Amino acid sequence: MMPSVDLIELVSQRMERFAEDRIEEARELGPDAIAFVRTAAETITGGKRLRGRFCLTGWWAVAGASPRGAVEVDPAAVAAAAALEIFHAAALVHDDLIDNSDTRRGRPAAHRALERGHRAQGWSGDGAAYGRSAAILLGDLLVAWSDDLFEEGLRDSGTAAAARLEYARMRREVTVGQLLDLAEEAAALSVDDAEHADRSLRVATYKSARYSVLQPLLIGAELAGATPDQREALGRFGLPIGLAFQLRDDVLGVFGDSSVTGKPSGDDLREGKRTLLIAFARENLPTGARRTLDELLGDPDLTGDQISSLQRTIVDSGALARVEDVISDYASEADRALRGAALDNAAVGALRDLARAAVARTS
Repeated sequence: MMPSVDLIELVSQRMERFAEDRIEEARELGPDAIAFVRTAAETITGGKRLRGRFCLTGWWAVAGASPRGAVEVDPAAVAAAAALEIFHAAALVHDDLIDNSDTRRGRPAAHRALERGHRAQGWSGDGAAYGRSAAILLGDLLVAWSDDLFEEGLRDSGTAAAARLEYARMRREVTVGQLLDLAEEAAALSVDDAEHADRSLRVATYKSARYSVLQPLLIGAELAGATPDQREALGRFGLPIGLAFQLRDDVLGVFGDSSVTGKPSGDDLREGKRTLLIAFARENLPTGARRTLDELLGDPDLTGDQISSLQRTIVDSGALARVEDVISDYASEADRALRGAALDNAAVGALRDLARAAVARTS
């Protein structure tokens, strides 16, 4: 049975109510605190609410298959979905800081916005340093918000224990996954070339794939009282779709249209991301071309012509076509996992729609 509300709107409204309460709390701390909390609230606006939608659809897949049916979505599941989106905002704040990215969704990245605020106030000291320091605290605040909202929603839930364990595991894995991404950029030229593809997939798994799709699905399913068979089916669907989602992100990070993605074209090349796309390119390039790729990758001052040259090199190496094949294979694997699963039929259809949107997206 289909939920009677729009899932994106449901998650967004819950986040907005939570943020409004936090702004109200900050009033007694003075104008600087209010401005900081408002900045945190701004970071959770916009976006596709992908993690929240997977969470609620995971809940629906299990709850809708139960004898009691499901029309209105469980408030605990809504709170969990909203908490996941706030956690994602925290991860983006820290990710942009680590990558020294200037923009996010076509707007200044959080540390750049905080830097501008410092300068607009006419404060003393280094505005850029202030922005970086404040962004660390901003990301930490958002992590705290995500925990607060998650616990607030689960307070009266009878199925909270398993969801809490999955949520805690997700938080640990994302943090370590971010470190793996950093380490991969630093260690890439000191490890055997044959290891690059597997290492890049390990980063994709723990930095993004599990927390973007798999774990939101399982958290929602646990809140609906999933059986072992239902958890297994959703797990076999969620991980390959999460990987396909991240590989699409990697392709967009090199070839995406900046007017659509909200980030400069070729940004991943300037940041030196060691993705599967780069691993496949290096495998097929002659020594000289591979050396040139390694020398240019990670240069923040790459010109437009250099970006275009690197893009052509990657395409000509066959790497882009290979990654597209891997994405297609993961999507097919995920689709097979849902066949015959003891899940609500309408929810399965919604999961397939979400999977297509995650894999075929342009931003």
